[in-house]
Amino acid sequence: MKLSYSLFFLVLLLFGTFSAVGQIIEAPQWEISLSNPDAEPGEKVTIHFEANIPDGWYMYSSDFDLELGPLLTEFNFDESEQYELLGGIEPIGQKEKYDEIWEGEYTYFTETAKFKQEVLIKEDTPEFKGSIFFQICSDVSGQCIPFEIDFAFDATGKTLASQDNEKGEIKNSGISDIFSAQQNTTAKENEIAATREGEKNLEPFENSFKKESDEKDQGWTGLLTFFFISFGAGLAALLTPCVFPMIPMTVTFFTKGSGGKKGKMNALLYGLFIIAIYTIVGTLFALLFGAGFANFLSTHWLPNLLFFGIFLLFALSFFGMFEIRLPNKLVNRVDRQADKGGFIGIFFMAFTLVLVSFSCTGPIAGTILLQAASGETIMPLIGMLGFSLAFAIPFTLFAFFPGWLSSLPKSGDWLNTVKVILGFLELALALKFLSMVDQVYHWNILDREIYLALWIVIFALLGFYLLGKLVFPHEKKKENVSVPRLISSIMVFSFVVYLIPGLFGAPLKALSGYLPPMGSQDFNMITASADPELESSSNSCGTPLYSEFLELPHGIQGFFDYEQAVTCARKQNKPLFIDFTGHGCVNCREMEANVWSDPEVLRRLKNDYVVVALYVDEKTVLPKEKWYTSSYDGKTKKTIGAQNMDFMIQKLNANAQPYYTLLGEEGELLAAPKGYDLDVAAFISFLDKGKEEFYKGSIEFNQD
Repeated sequence: MKLSYSLFFLVLLLFGTFSAVGQIIEAPQWEISLSNPDAEPGEKVTIHFEANIPDGWYMYSSDFDLELGPLLTEFNFDESEQYELLGGIEPIGQKEKYDEIWEGEYTYFTETAKFKQEVLIKEDTPEFKGSIFFQICSDVSGQCIPFEIDFAFDATGKTLASQDNEKGEIKNSGISDIFSAQQNTTAKENEIAATREGEKNLEPFENSFKKESDEKDQGWTGLLTFFFISFGAGLAALLTPCVFPMIPMTVTFFTKGSGGKKGKMNALLYGLFIIAIYTIVGTLFALLFGAGFANFLSTHWLPNLLFFGIFLLFALSFFGMFEIRLPNKLVNRVDRQADKGGFIGIFFMAFTLVLVSFSCTGPIAGTILLQAASGETIMPLIGMLGFSLAFAIPFTLFAFFPGWLSSLPKSGDWLNTVKVILGFLELALALKFLSMVDQVYHWNILDREIYLALWIVIFALLGFYLLGKLVFPHEKKKENVSVPRLISSIMVFSFVVYLIPGLFGAPLKALSGYLPPMGSQDFNMITASADPELESSSNSCGTPLYSEFLELPHGIQGFFDYEQAVTCARKQNKPLFIDFTGHGCVNCREMEANVWSDPEVLRRLKNDYVVVALYVDEKTVLPKEKWYTSSYDGKTKKTIGAQNMDFMIQKLNANAQPYYTLLGEEGELLAAPKGYDLDVAAFISFLDKGKEEFYKGSIEFNQD
C-alpha cells in the first residue's frame, strides 16, 4: 500500500513539474568575463560568455551546419577601431546529438552555455558592443523560443549604461526585457494606449481571452508510458522457462516452511527485495552515467553499434543458439547466503532468483535500460521500478492466496515459445540501433523501405513460427496449432499488413519513433498521388508576400504576412489559422509531419481556413518604411521575425513555438490557443471548434 501511495505521489510530482504553458518564458541571463582586464594595446584577450539555461531546456550551439535547420547561436560585434576580432566565436563543452527530424547532428548546451572570443586590443579602455541571437527549446513541452539581446561592456567586463554589475552580468535589454514579465500582464497592456504606426493592429485581440492550459504535458506522460511498458516487460519475463517454474516452488517454501502469517510477511519481504534489487540497478545506472552519458549512448555511433550487437546476441540466445549465464561461483556463493534465514536470508533468496533467472530476464532488463538511455536521467529508475514490480507481484500474491496456484498453467513447451517470441522482438529492436549509425554516417544502407522490409520479414517469420511452420532445432514439431497461437499469429500478420503500405510512403505514425525518417524514403507513392481536390483557400488572394523564400508544408497555399492573410480571410469569409513557427523549431516540424499530414487535418487547413505562418526567427530585414518602435519594449523592429515575435508577445502574452491561434473576422479568438500536441483527434477538434464558432457568430470571452 505504501508503495502504491509513493508511486501516486511520484506521478503527481512529475505532473506538477511541467506546467509553464501559455505564458512568457524568461530569457537566460548572460555573464561576461575577460581573461585580462588590464590588457594594453597590442595584447590579446579572451572574452568569455556564459548563459544560465533553465532546467528542462537546452540551447543550440554555434558550430554545426547552418543548413541543417536549428538556429545557430550568433554573436554580432559592432564595428570598432578599438579592437579586432581574432577568428570566430568558439563554444566550450557543447554536446552532440543526432536528430531524426533534421536528419543530422547538431550541438547544444544544457544547464550552462559557454563561448569564448579572442580579440586584439588596439586602444586603451575599449568598449565592446553588439548582440547575441540564440534559441532555447524545452525537453518537456517541445516548444522553442528565439531570443536576441544587446550587450555593452568595457575592458574590465563591466556592463555599460544600464548595468553596474562588477561581474559583467548582461541586462537583457531589448526583446528579452519582455521575458521577465509575469503571466498576468494586464497592467502593462493597459499602458499601451494606441498601436504605433507599422505595428500589426488587432484591437479586439487584446484583453479578450483568458488563456487555457489545454496543451498536454508530454514529459510526465512519457515517463508514465515507459513505466507501463516496463511493467509489461516484467510480466513477459515471468513467462520464461527460467522464472515461471520458480513461482510455485518459492510460494510453497513460504506457505509451508514458515507458517501462515509469518510466511506471508516473508513472501512480502521477498517481493520487496526483488523490487529493491532491480530499482537499485536502475538508480546506479542513472547516477553513474547521468543525462550527458545517456545522450552519448543514444546518439553516438559506437554505443549504437555495440547495442546492435548486444541485441543480436540476446535474440540468438532466445532462439536457443546458446545461453547467457552468470558465473556459477557467483550464483552458488549468493545461494549459500540465503540459508542463513531472517531478513538477510530472504534478501539473498531474492538475489539468487535474480541471478539464476538472468539468462531469461537479463536481455529483457537490459533492453529496458538501453531504451531508457535515450530519455531522461530518471528513466532507468522508472523502468526498473516498473519491471521489478511486475516481476515480484506473483511471488507475493500467491503466498497470500495459495489457492490460486492451482489455476496456473503447467510448465511446458509454451514457455519456450515465449522465449522465441521475445527473440524475434529483440531482433526487430536491434535494427533501431543499426539505423541510428546508418543515419549519422549517411551510409544509406538502412533506408526507410529497407528497414521496413526487414521488419516485415521478421514479423512474418514470427507469424509462421506461431502457426508451427517454422521449427527451431531444440523444439518438437507441433501437429496441431492451439487457439492462443492461432490468435497470436492473426495479430502478428495483421501487424505485417499494417507495415506493408509503409514501403510505398505511408507515414505509419504509430511507429514513427522506431522507423528511419521519411526523408530516407526513396519512393513515396503517397506524395506522388496527392489529392488534387484539396485546394488551398488562398489561391484567389494573390501572390503571398515572402513566398519566394518561405513555404508551407504539404502543398498548403498560405501566407507569411499577417495583414495580407487578414485581408484574404475577410474576402473569403473564412476564419484565420495563425501558425507561430520558426525555422529552428524541431517540434514545429514534428507537428507538421505527424499532425498536419493527417488527411482530415490537411483537408480542414486547406478548405476551411486561411493559413498564415508567422516565422519568429526570420532574419530578413524589411524596407525601412515598415520598421517601427515597439510600444512594449521600445526597440525598433526591423526584421520579419522580430515583428512577428513582438506581435505574438503583445497580443497573446506568449513567446514559445509551435503555437496555433484561430481568429474570427474582427480578430476575436475562436478557441483557446494550442501548442505542441501530437494528438491528431485533439487537433481536429480544435479546428472544428474554431470553424463552428466562426459561423455561428461572435462568442463571448471573459474580459480581464
